[in-house]
Amino acid sequence: MYKNVCNQYTLGKILLIISCFVSYNASAQLTLSGQLKTRGELRDGYGTLEPIGNKNAAFISQRTRLTFNYKSSRLIFQTTMQDVRLWGQDASTITVNDGSRLSLHEAWAELILSNKKDTAFKISPLDYFAIKIGRQELSYDDERLLGATDWIQQGRRHDAIVFKMIEHGWQADLGAAFNQRSDAVNYNGTYYTPANVPATVKDSKGNLVNTPAGFIPLINAAGISSKTGNPAFLNPPGTNGLNQNYKALEYLYVAKKISKTKVSGLFLTDQFGKYKLDSVKNISGTDEGYVYGRHYNQTGVNTRYTTGLLINPVFGGKDQWALTGGFYYQGGHDKDGLELSAYTYTASLLYKGANLSYIAGWDYLSGNDALSTSKTNHRFDPLYGTPHKFWGYMDYFYASSGSPTGGLSNPYFKIKYISDNKRFNAELDNHYFLLAQDQKGTDGKAIGKYLGTEFDATAGYKLNKFTNVDLGLSYMAATRSMEYAKALTPGTSKLNPVWAYLQINIKPEFLNK
Repeated sequence: MYKNVCNQYTLGKILLIISCFVSYNASAQLTLSGQLKTRGELRDGYGTLEPIGNKNAAFISQRTRLTFNYKSSRLIFQTTMQDVRLWGQDASTITVNDGSRLSLHEAWAELILSNKKDTAFKISPLDYFAIKIGRQELSYDDERLLGATDWIQQGRRHDAIVFKMIEHGWQADLGAAFNQRSDAVNYNGTYYTPANVPATVKDSKGNLVNTPAGFIPLINAAGISSKTGNPAFLNPPGTNGLNQNYKALEYLYVAKKISKTKVSGLFLTDQFGKYKLDSVKNISGTDEGYVYGRHYNQTGVNTRYTTGLLINPVFGGKDQWALTGGFYYQGGHDKDGLELSAYTYTASLLYKGANLSYIAGWDYLSGNDALSTSKTNHRFDPLYGTPHKFWGYMDYFYASSGSPTGGLSNPYFKIKYISDNKRFNAELDNHYFLLAQDQKGTDGKAIGKYLGTEFDATAGYKLNKFTNVDLGLSYMAATRSMEYAKALTPGTSKLNPVWAYLQINIKPEFLNK
């Protein structure tokens, strides 16, 4: 009760400060908005195939956000508080020992140094130039490589600085980030453990111990630290947004719109701390056990670079045609130090009428050929984008379940309906999934490349200006090759996964002045 009273008192002070600030600076724009996104899901094979005999699961997740935004001629300032949880994750009554449940999703300031459209600037050498610094979302183009990943409740953000420039229709953003887990008091160097590591782990004898500093433990199927570890844990999927963060990141994004055609280019490098396989002895009574893992205490980094172009010409008037074509190459070294040479390309054609739109396309992401003796990694990683938008709503690829070793070839077709009043929409998507490269079966021969076909049906209705209700149903007809792609034991999985969700998204605006 004491805690609740304190929270209410603190919130009251914040609102009082905001109201005083608005009164003092009437020329600035101030907004205070919120979001409550609640989603119930039924999962019967979401993300990966379900073992035969397993039952489906259901749960409700919720994101709560409160966003404060201040905008003036010289400054834009935004802070977003976020709480993400499952219904029932906490007891109905909690104590102070449960700790804080809030996190800071965004906290950034954009210092505007030049703006020719604003008369407050007497001298503006550029159409627009600003420095954006702090915790922020990085979102560009269709979010294929850099995106906010808004579908997942926790979203994605970066601690970064971005120099933003607009001049004669050109846009250029130069950004950089540097990650560290300690303020380096009594430390030598800036070694970085790039994962959310559990506080405790079981040693090789099964005794529970504190996870050694700088370690990502190797865990076997029984949850015990071992030299071999669980293959999925030993070699985590390639999508870095899943469980392995970068040490540093730098990028240059350049875009130009010519008439109705937009052309954009991206050059991005990210660095990963080097590690060695190591062990730490633990003595518990008469047991002498070990914790095995990756020890991130090596000098130097593994540097990867990704570069490419995306073009999006639009034609027509009331009825529109649009083309999208893009190619990106990835080189350098991956996070494990292997030489990297990978690529992806995308092509699509969109027709948009008054109510109906159709899109047909093909995405290709390179992978490793299991029949090849090459030691170079050819598996393309779509960086820090929003995979849920591209490769099926069941998230079998490049999302929570990671990157397939053999890459992915994905022809697709989508049809979407939007009502005249824009309040109702419905969409039906079809994805045809194939391996990009050959993979071996238990007999050592290449398996079939066809993985399965996914159907995604969604519908949305706008109840009012701040409330949307969405419904989705997905079904996949998978093949046995999908088991190999997901590193599952052949013949143990159900091949007809289903997933459904119902979501209500409420985004009120409390203050807009």
